[in-house]
Parts: sequence; C-alpha cells; structure tokens
Amino acid sequence: MAELRVSAWKRFGHDRLYVNLPDGTSVAWLDRRTGSLTVTDPRYHQAALAALRTARAVPRPTAPPPRARPKAPPRRTPSGPGTPSGPGTPPRPGTPPASSPRPQSSAPGRVVPPPPGSAPASTPGSAPHPAPVGAPAPDLADNLPGATLRARLALTGPSRLERLLILLRLRPDRMASWRTGLKGEQVVGAELGQLARHGWRVIHSIELSPNNDMDHLLIGPGGVFTINTKRHPGKTVWVGDDMARINHGPPRPHPRNSRAEAERAHRTLRRHCAFPFEVHPVLVYVDTEPPQVAPTQRTVRVYQPRQLSSLAPLTGTLTPAQITHLHTIARHPSTWQPR
Repeated sequence: MAELRVSAWKRFGHDRLYVNLPDGTSVAWLDRRTGSLTVTDPRYHQAALAALRTARAVPRPTAPPPRARPKAPPRRTPSGPGTPSGPGTPPRPGTPPASSPRPQSSAPGRVVPPPPGSAPASTPGSAPHPAPVGAPAPDLADNLPGATLRARLALTGPSRLERLLILLRLRPDRMASWRTGLKGEQVVGAELGQLARHGWRVIHSIELSPNNDMDHLLIGPGGVFTINTKRHPGKTVWVGDDMARINHGPPRPHPRNSRAEAERAHRTLRRHCAFPFEVHPVLVYVDTEPPQVAPTQRTVRVYQPRQLSSLAPLTGTLTPAQITHLHTIARHPSTWQPR
C-alpha cells in the first residue's frame, strides 16, 4: 500500500489534517476543532488512522518562555559633608534629572546600535523590502494541489431544490466545473512533484484574492514559472496571442490572464529580492487534444501535463541560495496580500 502523508491545512476558519497519497489525492481528513474524521476512500481507513496517530503524537514546537530580568537595585547617592540626601532633595547644580535619558556616545569607529523597537534608517532605492520573518502561518508550502477548489467544494453544496433542478438538467451544476478543475490541478501537481529531485520547488493554490488564486508557482534552477491549469476532457484547443478557443467556441482570455498572473508574481516577489529574475507564464491543458498554438504566440508556454518534464534540465538562471530565498518569501501568505 502506498505511503500516506499528513499535512496541516488552515483556511476559511477551518483547522484540518489531510491524509494524502503521494500524488496528492486525499483519502481522509480530520477536523482538529471537533475531532471528527472524514474518510473519502474506505480502502485506506485503517492506514489513515495510523498516519494520523503518528502525526498527532509529534508535539508541536513551542517557544521557550521569556526570562524575567532581575530588577536593578535602587541607585544610592553618596552622602557626605555638603551633599544633601533623602527624598525630595533637589539635584545638585549641573546634574541632569534622573528621568532624562543619557546621551549616546561612541568611541571613534564604533557604531552605537539604535534603541530596541526603532526603525532602521534606509536610503530610498538602496535595498529591497525586508523579507517576511518567522515561520509562516499557515505555510503555503503545505498546500495540496487544488486546495482552494477543495475548500470551495467542502463549504458549498447545492440545496435539495438545486440538486433536483440539476438532475432534470434545468440548471447547470456549478460544482461540476470545480470538480473538473480540481482533477486538472491534481494531475499537474503530480507532474510538478517529479521535478523536486532536480532542485525545483513548487507551491500550490496561492490565494491572491477571495475569488482568485494562482494554481502553481514553480521555482528552480531554470527560473520562476507561474502555471495556470485548464481541463477540458476530449476537446480541441487553439491558443493565440491573447485568446484561446475550446472546440472552436468563443474566445477565452487564457494567454492574457497567464501573462497578467506572471507579471503580478514578479512585482510581488521582486520587492523582497536584491537580484534580478524573470517570471514566465505557462498554460497547461489537461485531458485535451494536443493544443494548436499560433506561430506568433511566443510569450506563454503551452503544454500538456507530461511536457512539464521539459523544465527539469533548465539550469543557470538561479543559484541554490536564490531559489531558497524566493521559496521562503513565496510560502508566506503575507507576501501575497494586496498593498
């Protein structure tokens, strides 16, 4: 039986542990707030329970409590002939009041650090924005392929009347397109997972707004790629400069949206990077006929899932340190919040 993996997921007010197959398919999930377990594949019921027991037995790291600083003893003023002492005694002439801060002084060549909590001085245009610090919460690197669609399907369901109208074909099933898209993102996610052994890192389902997310962000030796997944089983695809057509239907702005997504990712990530890089858009069509691409389309890569392996040998664009830096920034949810 395939090895199961457990990953935490927090979004839309939920706190869950998902049990997944190596390809990202979910077989069970545990609601950590209520303790209820939902098994989506009965074949893995016992294995999922064992995996959850192992995951929950590992204690979460906690920060050590701050040490209390010992209180400094009260400062005594030496008394002697001609030296007044006692409460309420006015200070000697030329002595600064006890409440006034001491001026900072430094020896030649020594830098005096600013007081805690003060903002460091910066020169306009001299450095990028500081990268997010600390462990991301939640960590976007733990997202499963199609996490956003999975959450929509879990939270939204048709009423009895809607189900009846759908069965009678009097109303389209809006959730059918979500299930179709989820399957496509899972297929692409499994292909991208094969690139890890070549030094690539991938983040799935990056939420950009309440109604929009980035399907996949790929970072590796060959650069940075935003990957937009489209699934249209058994249909033909034609891709032009700005529009695409499915089964010779009305134009859809797939290429234009992919370029806009890559440009947004570049603007967001470069704020925290001191080195130059580019972000390349990729369109992946799942379960379709081989896409026909116009000869003038040179800005968006158009693939089917198996063709993503052609990215593996690309090298020479980013160093390992730059890959780690970009991945660390991208996995923070705060990085993608509108500014």
